[in-house]
Amino acid sequence: MLSSLAAIPYTTFPTIALGPVSLRTFGLAVAAGVVIGSFFAARYGEEYAIPRDVTYSLAIRMVVAGVIGARITWVLTHLDQVNSPLDAVAIWQGGLQFSGGFVLAVIAGYPIFSRWNRLTRWNSLDGCAYGLAAGIGIGRIGCYAVGEHFGRITTFPLAVRFDGGSPRETALGDIPLEPGLVFHQTSLYELLSMIVLFAILTWLLYLRKERVGPGTAMAVFCGFYGVSRFALDSLRVNDALTFGFTGAQWLCLVLMPVSIWIWFWVRKALAQDVRDGMTSGIAADAPLATPTETP
Repeated sequence: MLSSLAAIPYTTFPTIALGPVSLRTFGLAVAAGVVIGSFFAARYGEEYAIPRDVTYSLAIRMVVAGVIGARITWVLTHLDQVNSPLDAVAIWQGGLQFSGGFVLAVIAGYPIFSRWNRLTRWNSLDGCAYGLAAGIGIGRIGCYAVGEHFGRITTFPLAVRFDGGSPRETALGDIPLEPGLVFHQTSLYELLSMIVLFAILTWLLYLRKERVGPGTAMAVFCGFYGVSRFALDSLRVNDALTFGFTGAQWLCLVLMPVSIWIWFWVRKALAQDVRDGMTSGIAADAPLATPTETP
């Protein structure tokens, strides 16, 4: 009883009424996350001579691919919830899986990144990491609103107490969802973790006396997100598992070594480029630069 009283009251709010207009909270949150995340990415890239319109164009390309990939993987792992073609495309109701979205977004962005010189590429990726931290956090508000990504019953201080609503997930594993149940809401946890990550990246990119080198923000993002998301997914009870892990956890197992690779090898190469006088930027009349060396 005491744990129930101490928990955060939780009622889903899948729609927001603005006078006669009713807006889907999930779609609104995702759209806001895309716009705000793209703004932060473009603002950072502009400091390294990457025009905002180039970043916005790249963001649109990757976001569209990401949403398609995220929805496809969600549908494939939730076939029992898909009863019609409309259900398969109804992203405004929730249901995007980060792993598929991330992979397809990378595939969509690779042809562009591969044509830029190394400094331009990694300065742009640092901006993407900064924007992703903001965008993912805002997007999780939508997941929280529609009632998905539930975890186990718990007495954890940041747990939520279900007080009603129309959640997308109607059970905690085998336990029917009823008012009064206290459980982990991993969407809330991920929102909080992204606030922390965004604060860390803001400090690294803007508040330190000496700005960090290129590649640092992406290395921190991959490491922080990989560890935090892997841990949070271990709390979930309704996600499909493949060989014992969620799709996002498998992605995290890739992100963590990628973080190490960027931190110890890519950053070293980029630091040498800076010492050699290489510059970052894209000419206004040549949005795609000449291919150069890797990584």
